Amino acid sequence: MKPLALAAGLAILAFVWGGPLPGMAGHAFSAHMTMHMAVVALAAPLIAVGLAGTRFEPTGRLPLLFSPLLAAMLEFVVVWGWHLPALHGAARAGGLLFVVEQGSFLAVGLLLWLACLGRAAGGTMAGALIGTLGLLVTSMHMTLLGALIAFAGRPLYGHLHGDDTTSVVADQQMGGVIMLFAGGAVYLAGGLFLMARVVLSGETRRTAP
Repeated sequence: MKPLALAAGLAILAFVWGGPLPGMAGHAFSAHMTMHMAVVALAAPLIAVGLAGTRFEPTGRLPLLFSPLLAAMLEFVVVWGWHLPALHGAARAGGLLFVVEQGSFLAVGLLLWLACLGRAAGGTMAGALIGTLGLLVTSMHMTLLGALIAFAGRPLYGHLHGDDTTSVVADQQMGGVIMLFAGGAVYLAGGLFLMARVVLSGETRRTAP
């Protein structure tokens, strides 16, 4: 299971960064958002599942860095920061900033998922609860940002302005919907999964002889 999850996560990264999406992202906001969500909400959790509980998991060696709440705050700063109009426009133009943006998405995604799943793999109820909280907090801010973009009635990013404002807004709103459902739903599902493990673990302890 773990090798398959790790291989799937790496395969998604290879497709996202080596396929057609980088070329499309320069003129389509929705393609850029698809890359973002594929990295943080698909590749990162799969890679984390593949590493959690193995000798390659770094959470035990760096417990302070891999605090779920700290990781959630760092992901908040990175995700919202790269969606500020100036930074987003510079990254969409390509070059070094685009590479830095994608690398930072992967870094904070792995940091958060490893922090949450790694603590859960440790077997403590407190660790699983903190991991649950980290994923639910991230789900909330991803949903909020996605909603703000999806329901915007005008172009939010200057470099997206063109002759056909209607299509520009429609593309931007599609990107917001992708973040709203893909990002919000995946992190919410991860948090609920960890919460279910906590509840089931508690039930098992109460019914054990």
